[in-house]
Amino acid sequence: MQRIFYQQDCNLDKLKDKTVAIIGYGSQGHAHALNLMESGIKVIVGLYEGSKSWAKAEAQGCTVMTAADAAANADLIMILINDEKQAKLYKESIAPHLTEGKTLAFAHGFNIHFGCIKPPKNVNVIMIAPKGPGHTVRSEYQAGKGVPCLVAIEQDATGDALDIALAYALGIGGARAGVLETTFRTETETDLFGEQAVLCGGICALMQAGFETLTEAGYDERNAYFECIHEMKLIVDLIYQSGFEGMRYSVSNTAEYGDYTRGPKIIGPEVKQNMKKVLRDIQDGSFAKEFLLEMGAGEQVHFNALRKLATEHPSEVVGREVRKMYSWSDEDKLVNN
Repeated sequence: MQRIFYQQDCNLDKLKDKTVAIIGYGSQGHAHALNLMESGIKVIVGLYEGSKSWAKAEAQGCTVMTAADAAANADLIMILINDEKQAKLYKESIAPHLTEGKTLAFAHGFNIHFGCIKPPKNVNVIMIAPKGPGHTVRSEYQAGKGVPCLVAIEQDATGDALDIALAYALGIGGARAGVLETTFRTETETDLFGEQAVLCGGICALMQAGFETLTEAGYDERNAYFECIHEMKLIVDLIYQSGFEGMRYSVSNTAEYGDYTRGPKIIGPEVKQNMKKVLRDIQDGSFAKEFLLEMGAGEQVHFNALRKLATEHPSEVVGREVRKMYSWSDEDKLVNN
């Protein structure tokens, strides 16, 4: 069984006399940097010259340097930029300063697992992966709570890599909720699978297929949006709070009976077979190769075409109109209303 660590298992003193470099100041970067600083850890933020985040990070009290200077001055270097950009940044700005005994850290195992980054054997290679977006990592920390994290050790050059990783997890608030031990391979493959088969690819395709089925049958697009897309949040929130059982307790008997009897007609054995194919493509590196080739293709024509096609889907068009009705959201509000 994989272990779960909590606050009492972590010692922040493992980072007391160390400098942590946070490379990147996006969703995760700003949360990690600010949480660590407020936990009493010395932090520097590494960015490229001309980054729009430079002034923002300084305004929020961070010491900012180029990524190379940050790596040179840090004991622990956490890389928090896009997966496809990490290998180039590592080679140019981090590897020359990765001296013996330092710690290289990630929040996702992609580049280590697929061999895009190959650190020297005399450094620690660790992962602390919050299971939530950066703004939640930040807001939960400020509320005295935390977002659960995964922790993994790929290389333990100093003999205390796990202790360092757990201290980091405590510093960003994750240990308040719990830190699950895993491996780079497991985190990478399960994370990619979840995104592709369920959380992003699967859910979006399912909702859009439902929307299309209703509109093609002649129903109003706004009705279709409410029933197949808008209400997804209501169901997911119930599952998030109390599992499938709690969700089924909260919905009507009609909905629950339809769940049991019609759900398997939609998500049948053929869907699971397709999921297994998606998982095999992840496990054998096919997806990683395809993704990195696309991201390195200059204009990224295919990726941008897919993005444009997705934004033009009828469910997106009508969704932008429907969301203007949401009093709780500022998105797409009419200027004059």
